[in-house]
Amino acid sequence: MFLFICVYPRVSASESFCYMTKIILPMLSASVVSVEVFFLTLIFSVPLGFPLAAGRMARFKPLSYLFNAFLLIIRGTPLILQLIAVYFFPAYLFKFSFDRFVAAIIALSVNYACYFAEIYRGGIQSIPKGQYEAAKVLGYTKMQTFFRILLPQVVKRIIPAMGNEMITLVKDTALVSVLGIAELFRTAQTTSSRLFSTTPILIAGLFYFVMNWVVSSGFILLEKKLDYYK
Repeated sequence: MFLFICVYPRVSASESFCYMTKIILPMLSASVVSVEVFFLTLIFSVPLGFPLAAGRMARFKPLSYLFNAFLLIIRGTPLILQLIAVYFFPAYLFKFSFDRFVAAIIALSVNYACYFAEIYRGGIQSIPKGQYEAAKVLGYTKMQTFFRILLPQVVKRIIPAMGNEMITLVKDTALVSVLGIAELFRTAQTTSSRLFSTTPILIAGLFYFVMNWVVSSGFILLEKKLDYYK
């Protein structure tokens, strides 16, 4: 409302309130879709990154090369292209197509799982080999070594990188609009065209900022909780 009154100072408060209501209400509804895309992507991509990282680190070289090639293709091509491919290619190849929302979740989950896999790999390989040897001398099994000694250190080391990826994911939810999904940014564009105003776009930017502020604050608190492990 303040933004609108600043741009149009002669408009009354009641008129500006009605105007902002027309903008904010549909965008609040659309932001729920963006949040759903964000959390569903995390639910699938975070665990999917582990087998991808394991395959990338496999001692069997052909398997490692295969996973490395897959990660390179996914990380080396635009996410918007992957969204289009997941939705349209099955229809051309198998005469079958996913629901738009499902296709968006699949594409985002695979894309981010590949990035998470490299983050996991970097965290695991950053642990000194001496710790593996020390755990073996103390009689720990491989599973005990991983979960009791290595995993707590890996989690602490990858927190900043994971935070960066999740902040990026909040903004990348806008890309699902290419499939016609009425998320926050698409709704802002539609409202902007309907009202002949850039105000909805600016408000959408504020929505994204608030969501990223929440994500960033959560990771800051998590880092503080893990400060005891140095």
